[in-house]
Amino acid sequence: MSDHISASVADGVGHVTLNRPKALNALSYEMILALTEVFDAWRDDSEVALVVLDGAGDRGLCAGGDIRELYEFATSGRAADARTFFRTEYRLNAAIARYPKPVVAIMDGITMGGGIGLAGHASIRVVTERSRIAMPETRIGFTPDVGGSWLLANAPGELGVHLALNSRTMDAADAIHAGFADALVPSENLPHLLQALAERADPGSPAEIVMLFDETPGASALAARREWVDACYSAPTAAEIIARLRERPEPDAAAAADELEELSPTAVSVTLDAVRRARTLPRLEDALEQEFRLVSWFVEQPDLHEGIRAQVIDKDRDPKWDPAVLADVEPGLAARVLDGPGPDPVFA
Repeated sequence: MSDHISASVADGVGHVTLNRPKALNALSYEMILALTEVFDAWRDDSEVALVVLDGAGDRGLCAGGDIRELYEFATSGRAADARTFFRTEYRLNAAIARYPKPVVAIMDGITMGGGIGLAGHASIRVVTERSRIAMPETRIGFTPDVGGSWLLANAPGELGVHLALNSRTMDAADAIHAGFADALVPSENLPHLLQALAERADPGSPAEIVMLFDETPGASALAARREWVDACYSAPTAAEIIARLRERPEPDAAAAADELEELSPTAVSVTLDAVRRARTLPRLEDALEQEFRLVSWFVEQPDLHEGIRAQVIDKDRDPKWDPAVLADVEPGLAARVLDGPGPDPVFA
């Protein structure tokens, strides 16, 4: 068991907490192995009727995977270790999605990247007024994974494409509208929710208990952008998306275009195709397989190394992408990566 995971069973509730608050509960490989062990042990444990997943500290559930660990894998010739990390993580994501017992994920505060892989596929996903939800991978020259492409592909209209390409952050109302969360519970009521789940008085199902604490969120700013997002992000290429955004009168559209031109051209181009392909896939596991092909390729690409360096290592926030502009990205790059020879599959 990792020192960064705590797990306990009481009153029929298996409570597992990510316990690395100084790193915003970022997931290391050790933590992923420990979580896998916990969920495997509780699967057939008659003392566990439901599972609660949350994070220590008051900043968030999980900021994502341990980017520094990934950087070490990517820049030291340890691509095989990176693939082992992702393969193990994706199997855990799928196990949570198919878990035979209710999993209540508390996405209080920041929940991004790998945190979405844990919580976004849970059977009951709770957000609070402090929640900040995102798949921010294009900011580091990467692509949404951990089943994020599956969630994004199933968001209303083109909102998932917008969220993916621009690495946009959602609040509680946005997350519920986009299909990343199910219920809004004020953070001050979370202890009462946990107590009610332990007592499981009538109404008895975990979903019904969560609904007792659920509040109607305010208007979703993301939903309010739907008209211009659908009109622009349905364009066939990233360059044409930007061109359409430039033609719109909305200030947010122009800002989105500016943002896209600052992000990794390779990541934006490949992510666009990945989310659209995910729409055609029948299962989460198929999306995870597609993501695994992509991340196995990305981990050896210069933009991921440079993106992590600029955002996390040196923190100069000035990445030098290669290629630097969308026009220089190889046509059909995503198709070449996805349709060519790939690594051994995640799911045998």
